Amino acid sequence: MLWVLFLLVAWGAAIVSCTRLCLAAVAAAQPMEPDPAADGKGLSLYEAAFLSGGPRRVGDLALVTMCRERRLLLAHTGWVTVVDPEGRDELERSVITAIGPEGQALVRPVRAAFATAAPVRALGDRLVAAGLAVPASARTNVAVAVRQVRAACALVLAMAVTALLLVPPAAGRGPVASWFMLPLLLTVSCLLIARVEAHPYSPWASPAGQQLLGRIDVPPRRTVAQRSGGGPDGGADDADVLTALAVHGTVALSDRALRAALKTHWGH
Repeated sequence: MLWVLFLLVAWGAAIVSCTRLCLAAVAAAQPMEPDPAADGKGLSLYEAAFLSGGPRRVGDLALVTMCRERRLLLAHTGWVTVVDPEGRDELERSVITAIGPEGQALVRPVRAAFATAAPVRALGDRLVAAGLAVPASARTNVAVAVRQVRAACALVLAMAVTALLLVPPAAGRGPVASWFMLPLLLTVSCLLIARVEAHPYSPWASPAGQQLLGRIDVPPRRTVAQRSGGGPDGGADDADVLTALAVHGTVALSDRALRAALKTHWGH
């Protein structure tokens, strides 16, 4: 009956980790006090980008905007070069500052520096204060809880294998395996539910922010690609391309070189 101890460990890990995930998810879904004026105005592209993909998406949008206006050059090799050193807003000036005084740098360190720049943090703080973005602490708690459930799932499997090795084949291992199936199903089901519930939405946007994102008229990805003809310009409407980028990310870009500069070297 030594295998019962391993079963208790498996059950304990499953119950504790799943409970933590449920509590973290409930806390993250709690409605925050929204800014009364937030519902009456639409989102800017940078705000939509932050709610859809966080600081990384804001960096994507800033770089692509400046690139399409010929104020930056983005190479598929992962280098970004400044053409016009005058940024038109704080975010663009942060991009230029992140590139450095030489006017040329690798995209990856530029992205890392930009994501922590003061204007990007201020943008996130404004959205959190307006009740449109999820606070960083809530996002962290959910992510940690998901990792704990995954670890518990692996622990249940390890405990099950160990327990089965302790049971003589003549005694029958079927009943023992069935007991371990219960905590395994609990952890797997919890992960699947978390995946289904969180997948359609951005972890950055609160329920109020998700509602505003849903009101954005985003062209279908295929439509944007057809309009742009697969090239860097191709006659596509800048507003359509940038809106699709803000909401969908780099997968909305039809320019392969531009997508490679952002995707491959930024680790998307």
